[in-house]
Amino acid sequence: MRVRDWDDILADVASDSTDPDGWRAVAGSRREGLGEDLYFGHPGVGVYHLKTYAKNPRDLRGVGAKIARSVDDELDPLLPSEESAGRFAVRSPPEDESEAEDVATRLRETLKVHAEAPTSPDHLFEDVMEAIDSPAFGPMDYEFDGRPDELDELSDTFEEAEELLSSELEDLIDDDDVDRGFH
Repeated sequence: MRVRDWDDILADVASDSTDPDGWRAVAGSRREGLGEDLYFGHPGVGVYHLKTYAKNPRDLRGVGAKIARSVDDELDPLLPSEESAGRFAVRSPPEDESEAEDVATRLRETLKVHAEAPTSPDHLFEDVMEAIDSPAFGPMDYEFDGRPDELDELSDTFEEAEELLSSELEDLIDDDDVDRGFH
């Protein structure tokens, strides 16, 4: 397992040509300390674990690693199903003005179609993600100020990765002095 910057992990996911709507994620607060845990996986790609924290409101920092090569029968129930209420997506910005205009046109047309016909929230989400060419999106279980049970089960399943990533994240937090309060 190779620990990398969280941005590098997301860049790999964004450049992968895998079926974009096959991803699933679970996230919440870290067990101990500052920050959040995020696990996301795809049956054909594997499972990633990210640990992040906000250095300030405009600077998210963190570490991550690929922790499994596939979503097997043991991991599958720990990731959310399509019926989950939450959604997540990964998106890279357009490369240039021409691509930005193309994305905006596709998005405008998608929203126009959905405004004129009955639609479900899930269908709208999927169509918007396809219009903006999101490389990864899907259902997500997320607790803003807590931890879904599945997050604890994933942390226990990948205990060695949990310890290593926590240690690396704590080093970042210490280097940034974000664990200190203001007087």
